[in-house]
Amino acid sequence: MVTNIVQEGLDAVEKQLRDIVNSDVDVLQEAGLHIIKSGGKRLRPQLGILAYLAAGGQDVERVVPMSAAIEMVHTATLVHDDINDHSLTRRGQITVHARWGRTFALLAGDYLFTKVYEMMAPYPSEYNVIMADATTKLVEGETLQAAAAKAGNMDRETYKSIISRKTASLFEAAARMGAMLADADEDLVESLATYAYNLGLTFQIIDDILDIIGDPETLGKPVGTDIAQNRGVMAAQNGGTAVKETAVAEIEDDPIAVMMANLRESGAVDVARMQAEETAKRARAALVNVPSSPAKTEMEALITAVLQRQN
Repeated sequence: MVTNIVQEGLDAVEKQLRDIVNSDVDVLQEAGLHIIKSGGKRLRPQLGILAYLAAGGQDVERVVPMSAAIEMVHTATLVHDDINDHSLTRRGQITVHARWGRTFALLAGDYLFTKVYEMMAPYPSEYNVIMADATTKLVEGETLQAAAAKAGNMDRETYKSIISRKTASLFEAAARMGAMLADADEDLVESLATYAYNLGLTFQIIDDILDIIGDPETLGKPVGTDIAQNRGVMAAQNGGTAVKETAVAEIEDDPIAVMMANLRESGAVDVARMQAEETAKRARAALVNVPSSPAKTEMEALITAVLQRQN
């Protein structure tokens, strides 16, 4: 069963993530292990492994360091994101900056980023170029988001540019490198990369929807953060204006709750879901050219799982 093979690969990724943060500087190791052990979906390394298998790869160990490196980039960004968002919880656990303070959290995030170099060292230069491009896009996306939120101009085109860079870029890189490590031909590499890119867009749109309608306990983090800071898909749906100025009697003393209630009633969530369905459709279309296999079946199932996720 490919599921067993994928799980073996993910277990190996998990071990490498924990081993790689070993340091004789205690705070770096403790903070690194704290965020890694808090869990996560591990969707990005899963994509790298699945693309490798779907492209005919046989030795899953070959793709483990790259998949771990992709996840480490994501993990490092979470540490820094929580500082920017002033978030106190992540994955149901206290955030790194809330426990160790802002300075050590910044350094811990930097430390995790530098470990990516170590994990990518065994691979040829073209893989490191792909990783560098993806991480550059990620930072560009985060910067565009912060600038648009500050200026109050989060329109739909800006939002699309942001999520394609900050989220879809890593999804795409994972699948592209996974397929390349299986020695796939160019057409198959592009099909798998296109699939992952659109899955990444879908994932982020759903994530932004859950910021409005999600359950904080299920999500393991506060909701309403994005809309309160005038960012995310809901801000884009409203042309950079989070909500209309209306009152909701029961929650009128909580401005964020008022924003969220008004957005739920405005139809913006429904429009965002339609956008997620469209990007999911593109992901499915990209798989048409991928040969049938258990890995392909699992990739198709991932699309549905992302659309239906609650956390």
